[in-house]
Amino acid sequence: MHDMPGHDYHIDIPGTTIFDGRQAMKGYALNKMCYSFNKAVNRDAFKEDPEAYMEKFGLNDAQKDAIRSTNILAMIEEGGNIYYLAKLAGIFKLSVQDVGGMQTGMTTEEFKEYLLSQA
Repeated sequence: MHDMPGHDYHIDIPGTTIFDGRQAMKGYALNKMCYSFNKAVNRDAFKEDPEAYMEKFGLNDAQKDAIRSTNILAMIEEGGNIYYLAKLAGIFKLSVQDVGGMQTGMTTEEFKEYLLSQA
């Protein structure tokens, strides 16, 4: 399927941030920090002093603001990869369904109902 010359696979989906090479570079520090949360000691260090922890990884101001406001969508816009952000969302006590609701403009309950209706 990828052998069609001239076909653009970068489809524009309104309201969706596509994680591509540019986003990966933009979010490198943020994703590296989130990857560190695979270890409980690092999650604890972040909870103890989020500002120092973000500074340690060199996050930019927009990334820090997104984290301070627990705005997962802004984190994605700032280069965050949802798979890495899942650990950070867990620190904020956000479930996958919470994040799915945010991404679709639904409440968590609406999103859960939507998922069940698709089964």
